[in-house]
Amino acid sequence: MHAPLLDAEIYDQIRETARRFAEEVVKPAAAALDRDETFPAEIYRKMGEIGLFGITVPEEHGGAGLDTYAYAIVMEELSRGYSSVADQCGLVELIGTLLTRYGTPEQLKRLPDILAGKTRVAYCLTEAEAGSDLSNVRTTARETAEGYVIDGGKLWIHNAPVADLGFVLASTDPAAGHRGMSIFLVDLDAPGVSRGPKEHKMGQRASQVGALSFDGVTVPREALLGPKGRGFHIMMSVLEKGRVGIASLAVGIAQAGLEAALAYARDRRQFGKPILDNQGLQWLLADMAKDIAAARALVERAALLIDHEKPATSASSMAKCFASDMAVAQTASAVQVFGGSGYIRGFEVERLYRDAKITQIYEGTNQIQRTIIARELIKNGA
Repeated sequence: MHAPLLDAEIYDQIRETARRFAEEVVKPAAAALDRDETFPAEIYRKMGEIGLFGITVPEEHGGAGLDTYAYAIVMEELSRGYSSVADQCGLVELIGTLLTRYGTPEQLKRLPDILAGKTRVAYCLTEAEAGSDLSNVRTTARETAEGYVIDGGKLWIHNAPVADLGFVLASTDPAAGHRGMSIFLVDLDAPGVSRGPKEHKMGQRASQVGALSFDGVTVPREALLGPKGRGFHIMMSVLEKGRVGIASLAVGIAQAGLEAALAYARDRRQFGKPILDNQGLQWLLADMAKDIAAARALVERAALLIDHEKPATSASSMAKCFASDMAVAQTASAVQVFGGSGYIRGFEVERLYRDAKITQIYEGTNQIQRTIIARELIKNGA
């Protein structure tokens, strides 16, 4: 395995900072945020203040200037507190990466407010017929003398109910398929933009999701991010980092489940002794710890490959697929440790089980991840 780019002490400091924030600020608010389905506005602001946004964004652009491995650490620790909060960190990380790689000097002026938590962003890709198959995007951006006119709609967009700025994937040449797509920065309070109602989700309920409609929305030429017709490629260029982020988030959910289950097993007594004394339950906890460690190792491998600029397509898909499947299975084990109590709303493990499920779906379903892994295996060998 490649060595981390930074000293171990730096990673320890990063983990400690994120863990303290998760324990002191995020975790105490998680139950209420989940119950009320509210956007974590105050936590979002504080994350910007202490530098938890833009972990890999260069310092000259206002980020922390760290690496993907550090980003994975932050995502895991925030997710131990509440994965909806980690989700915001991941979203800003991808937007920050897009802007620093492809943004014009004028577009980069928007980045400080994004990293400070003052501007909320949305990554606007998914449509009714374009989820796993982004080449089927139907939103169009028609070129005019002044700029572009955007028409279409997006579904299940994170932060759609609350975002200020959208990064919208639209077709500028429908006949060219995925080679005719472009990305536009769109102010979401602009004329012609409308928001659908907030969706009521099974889990990660404080990470709000909704629809966006674009009806003759005019944007200047300067709103185009990167070259015209390269939008699909640009979006794909950040997917490896995105999958590492979701894998880390899934590990954090499972780790929180293990910690809750272990504490409960120590305190809960049946037949005159703590249930932790039962070998069957010990094995359940052992399997949880084993699988979490394996997922964390896959995340680390993928992150370090990215940091060393090595091919990481298969590694990031393996990490995302394995970690998310593991999180669903092992939060179910945490519920099992709690017995009937684990099935009751208000217990942390019940929320963790619900929160884990979406990690198998977003940032590419796990069926898509298996297809990618198989394709890379066939192309490159074992």
